[in-house]
Amino acid sequence: MKVLFVTSECVPFCKTGGLGDVAGSLPQALAAGGDEVAVILPLYQTVADKYVEELTFVKYIYVTLAWRSVYCGLFRCERGGVTYYFIDNEHYFARPDLYGYYDDGERFAYFSRAVVSLLTHLDFMPEVIHCNDWQTALVPIYLSDDAVRWDVLRSIRTVFTVHNIEYQGRYGRETLEDLFGLPCGWFDGGTLAFSGDVNLLKGALLTADAVTTVSPTYAQELKYAYFAHGMEGVMNLCDWKLHGVLNGIDMDRYNPAVDRCLVQNYSVEDLSGKAACKAALQREMGLREDPNLPIVAVVSRLVSHKGLDLICETLDGMMDLGIQFVVLGKGDWQYEEFFSNAQYRFPGMLAARIEYNEATSMRIYSGADLFLMPSKSEPCGLSQMIAMRYGTLPIVRETGGLKDTVHPYEEWCCGGNGFTFANYNAGDMWYVVREAARLFWDNKEAFAVLQKRAMTEDFSWAGSAKEYHQIYEQIR
Repeated sequence: MKVLFVTSECVPFCKTGGLGDVAGSLPQALAAGGDEVAVILPLYQTVADKYVEELTFVKYIYVTLAWRSVYCGLFRCERGGVTYYFIDNEHYFARPDLYGYYDDGERFAYFSRAVVSLLTHLDFMPEVIHCNDWQTALVPIYLSDDAVRWDVLRSIRTVFTVHNIEYQGRYGRETLEDLFGLPCGWFDGGTLAFSGDVNLLKGALLTADAVTTVSPTYAQELKYAYFAHGMEGVMNLCDWKLHGVLNGIDMDRYNPAVDRCLVQNYSVEDLSGKAACKAALQREMGLREDPNLPIVAVVSRLVSHKGLDLICETLDGMMDLGIQFVVLGKGDWQYEEFFSNAQYRFPGMLAARIEYNEATSMRIYSGADLFLMPSKSEPCGLSQMIAMRYGTLPIVRETGGLKDTVHPYEEWCCGGNGFTFANYNAGDMWYVVREAARLFWDNKEAFAVLQKRAMTEDFSWAGSAKEYHQIYEQIR
């Protein structure tokens, strides 16, 4: 199967979130399974600066976007059996950040139009184009529009993956023709119309041949208003082509046996190094160095939907239990200020680092005992999988991918691989944190059994790639 993976970010070249991890791992897993895979993404300034020696210039064309005729350069490189294409236009992409600009709509409309325009200039004509999130939502729309006039496009099938439905690409009605270069019928017929606006995500959901989300539970949740951010009607309309495929993680990259960020490596066969990692984390964070104090960690964007309100409401009670607390992340100012102040209220017991640093995060995953993710919603979540890989037991709310990956501890049979609570309720979360801490103190043997079970869970991309390949086959 010839697959073109279209994304706005991709590890190792550029990343702001989980999409970058998916784009870096899924194509590699598909290629390992025998598919012919290419990835196409913008040539951001940060990518050009760092990887210039690896890139080979292919050609340039001019792309028509509404009334504009815009330069489009194409570069490529090879890694791990996957071809990576980069679309070059300094006006749109020579900027310090990937997103967050006033003209993001135009930037990614150009990117989507360039992808379709370059199809005949790539080394292969894809059988399936796999698009991701609103930044690529115009690809299946442009493909459908152009296929009326361009026979070679009619056989191409499209898959669209929703990584987070909160971000939809909504713009005013006036942008349809002047900005996106689409006939008014796309709005008047309802495909792109949403509450008087142009909604790019809606258009992609309706025009793609298959729609996927990043976990089975999230696929079902999106049919309900609480999770769907107004799109529940569209998701129910797409139910017949909707699939929930759980994301994986790079099991080689996230491996405590070889991770160079750790002060001492360890494995499921020999966990002794985890104690050294815990002691080192306590020293690094200025916490009291005591192996008998369980460390509860949070590595997260500090935003509301991550469930931080529940932590703020119960922090005093959790600290009264006698646990240590470590927070790493950036986000909304009120949470940054809350945790910054809290470390002065609980010296030696709570540490907050208002930043994001990959190496620090790995030391936290390895040194902590428990990992807290009380999210309001979580499409998939990678942090809980990484934590389990490092023998740090997750405490999560049962939503999205958290529900699919974390199974609650059952005392009668020592079952499960972590701790869960169902209701978005501070009291319920506090109770489960208390129960997890008690297990740490009172039943070291059971705690160790859960650690080893968590570390041996298979979160590799091989299973996910197999499911995606089956979806590709179905729509062919």
